[in-house]
Amino acid sequence: MSTQSLIDVVVRHRELQGQAVAVLTLADPAGAPLPPFSAGAHVDLHLPGGLVRPYSLCSNPGERRAYRLGVLQDPASRGGSVAVHRELREGTRLRISAPRNHFPLAEAAPYSVLVGGGIGITPMLAMAWTLHAAGTAFELHYCARSRTQAAFLDEIAAAPWAQRVHLHFDDDGAPQRLDAAAVLRAAPAGRHLYVCGPSGFMDWVMGEAAQAGLDSAQIHREYFAAPTAGTASTGEDPAFELVAQRSGKTVRVAPQQSLLDALKGLGIEVPVSCEQGVCGTCACTVLEGEPEHRDAYLTDEERAANDQILVCCSRARSPRLVLDL
Repeated sequence: MSTQSLIDVVVRHRELQGQAVAVLTLADPAGAPLPPFSAGAHVDLHLPGGLVRPYSLCSNPGERRAYRLGVLQDPASRGGSVAVHRELREGTRLRISAPRNHFPLAEAAPYSVLVGGGIGITPMLAMAWTLHAAGTAFELHYCARSRTQAAFLDEIAAAPWAQRVHLHFDDDGAPQRLDAAAVLRAAPAGRHLYVCGPSGFMDWVMGEAAQAGLDSAQIHREYFAAPTAGTASTGEDPAFELVAQRSGKTVRVAPQQSLLDALKGLGIEVPVSCEQGVCGTCACTVLEGEPEHRDAYLTDEERAANDQILVCCSRARSPRLVLDL
């Protein structure tokens, strides 16, 4: 990503909600409106130490004076959430990307079921604001381990769409927990599901959606971290030949080397953000060969097409892989 495409912002407000969620309000230093965004969009934060990490925007897309986002302090963080909690204070200046959306609303859907698990509530808040403004029917389910750990509760209670929200806290007992099967079966025909949260939670909700008769076009998901099951191989990966066709360069990708590192060795820079196969930033076009997809971003249909690959985490099944780079 070129520096010309980055946006200078300042942290106007920061507060800790729940037990470990930093809620940040980012604004233009001079008070100018920020670029528009649509519900489900994220921005990449360019953090101290050279880290670049994507975070969903949770504010009302109709409000452009500031962006809001929530970042959970994750003990298993690869540095992003730790840097946010340690380094970003009110008055801190940083650069962010323009908003990008890999998790958009299906505008023609007559009814939406929004399900956020833990910090996965963030994109659902922007969706709720958008659906409310459009007069489109929806329900929002917010699942968390406990009320004390949950963020955004006060603003949800004050929102004009608060009556559409259902709260599910594990420590309140079984009757109050989310019954995904019942919710999805009771929703009107033509319903669409949007789910975000921990991988296991999402897999469970999407499995219930499929059992309830929703097809893949009605199920929308955004992972915050790549699932471990099915995304990595067992044993040592085989080496393969990588061809960057437009650049006229070829390299052998070693068993323990990533495509991204191999491309860097050729002097080819590919934009990256999450580095986990979640955000789609590093997607490249495949011209020849068969990818071994290890991401959580591409749909089953996109994987079957074999015409794109996320180079931060995926590899090749074929001895030769040709990319449009």
